[in-house]
Formats: sequence, C-alpha cells, structure tokens
Amino acid sequence: MMMTSFTRIIVVLHFVRSALGTQQTPPNQVLVGLALFLTFFIMSPVITNINEQALKPYSAGEINQEEAIEIGIEPLRKFMLTQVNDKDLSLFLRIAEINEVSTFDDIPTSVLIPAFIISELRAAFIIGFLIYIPFLVIDMVVASTLMSMGMMMLPPVMISLPFKILLFILADGWSLVIGELVKTFY
Repeated sequence: MMMTSFTRIIVVLHFVRSALGTQQTPPNQVLVGLALFLTFFIMSPVITNINEQALKPYSAGEINQEEAIEIGIEPLRKFMLTQVNDKDLSLFLRIAEINEVSTFDDIPTSVLIPAFIISELRAAFIIGFLIYIPFLVIDMVVASTLMSMGMMMLPPVMISLPFKILLFILADGWSLVIGELVKTFY
C-alpha cells in the first residue's frame, strides 16, 4: 500500500475531516474505504500492467518467481518515479552512499520506496494545508465576532461548525477535493 497513491489520499481525507471540525464524521472506516477505492482507480493501469506482464506468465509457468518479481516491480517503479520529489530522492541516495546514477534504472528500489513515501507525505501535507486555510478563516471570524459581542463563554466551535459544513456543501467539497486529489497523480 505504501508504494501506491493510498498514503496521499488517506492523509488528505483526514485533513479534510479535521478542517471541518467533525471529530468522527465521516468515520475512519469510510475514509479508509474511500481511499482504497480511489487507490484502485488511480493504480488500475499499473495493476493491470503487473497482472499482464508478471502474474499471468508466472501462473502459467512461463517465468520463474524471480523474473516475475523483477518484471512486476517495473510498473510500480515507473509510477513512483513520476511522483517522487527529486530532493527526497537525492536525500536517500546520499544516505545509501550512492554518488552517481546515470539513469533511473540505476536507482535501487530500496532507495526509491522511502523517497516516494516521504514525497507522498509532503504532497499530502501541502494539499491538507491548502484545504485547512478557508476553514481556519471561518473559525477566526466566528471567534472574533463572538469576542466583540462579549460572548466569551460560548465556544466558537459550536457556531463555526455549521458554517464550515455549509461552506463545504455549497462548494461541493467532496467532489472538489476528490477530483483535484486524483488529478495530482496524472
């Protein structure tokens, strides 16, 4: 799962829930289920490629296990290479003490995977931050309005939560977030 789009998707979905201020709505099971189905949607060309080039020939006895693994990892490597940040890749190449790589094929998979995961976390946090900003502004406006009215004992969250949910519904939030999130992989 860590070599797919799942990490970015689930982190962004948790940021959405946190930005809205709903503690357990939607529940974790719904978020994980949505993230899994989106992952299958995004990764379907890669999965199909692995199935056609590695799993079917291995099941038919045309290639051995080592060849199947070698052939099957290539589509995943291509996917990860399109998403990995150069800075993260350089970091793990330095850690692995690999000084020069002439082609992407020279990058070991053991270096590519952690670089990809760190890149996915970075991308997810950037997207999550951008999602969080409008909801933070609503919280600040509601809190300052309540303070100016002298209503210090009323928790601002009680007032801002309906406004945040209303904004999310009016902006067609789920469609917008999911659509833009999926586009980040293409």
